[in-house]
Amino acid sequence: MKKNNLLKLLGIAFVVAIVATGVFYGLFVNKLNSSTGSGKTMVVAARTLNPGTVLKAEDVAEIPWFGPTLPKGAYEKASDVAGSTVFDTIGQDEPVLASHLANSRNGAPGVPPGMRAVSVHVTDSTGVLSLLRSGQKVDVQVVVGRGSNSDATLVRTALEDLQVLSVAPQPEQSSQGATLPVVTLLADPRQADVLAAADSGARVRLTLRNPLDDQKNRAGSLSLGAVMRAADAKAAQ
Repeated sequence: MKKNNLLKLLGIAFVVAIVATGVFYGLFVNKLNSSTGSGKTMVVAARTLNPGTVLKAEDVAEIPWFGPTLPKGAYEKASDVAGSTVFDTIGQDEPVLASHLANSRNGAPGVPPGMRAVSVHVTDSTGVLSLLRSGQKVDVQVVVGRGSNSDATLVRTALEDLQVLSVAPQPEQSSQGATLPVVTLLADPRQADVLAAADSGARVRLTLRNPLDDQKNRAGSLSLGAVMRAADAKAAQ
């Protein structure tokens, strides 16, 4: 009798074990399918992509993406980025994000249509550079001449209220041979020409503006001699 009861208990335990295993397996498989079955892909770089690269199909790859949504700025299909120009270096296997690309849909990051990003080498502005951040506004002073003749040293505020895009405090050599920090400014095409001329043949200084100040009071050129004569005249009063 006891033997029969033991066999019945073993049979019941065996059946329960089979049912439990089936339930666990079913839940596990469903969970696994739900995590891998989204069907989404994400575009990554098939090789290191340098700035200026116009993307082709062989430059990128599509990898499975397990989440319900892609990271912000990511692309699902290689066709979404075909023909775009790389703006920042993208390492191999890194996601290709909108912030890395310039195309007809998003333009160049930080540069609105009709505007230009222009880099200038700045001098005598070390203190201001330590305060500069992207988005701030500056005026651009151009200084020409240097020597014993004070009337030959001229300064003029050439441009006002330009937006700072980036600051690179690490100096680099300018076209004039000096090693200076670089600031990239947002300018319209006319202003871009002024900045290019100043950067090529003069010393460029920056003055930081109050973010709420949009007034423009540009004056004419001022010589060092005129400053000294004005100071002497004031002292004589």
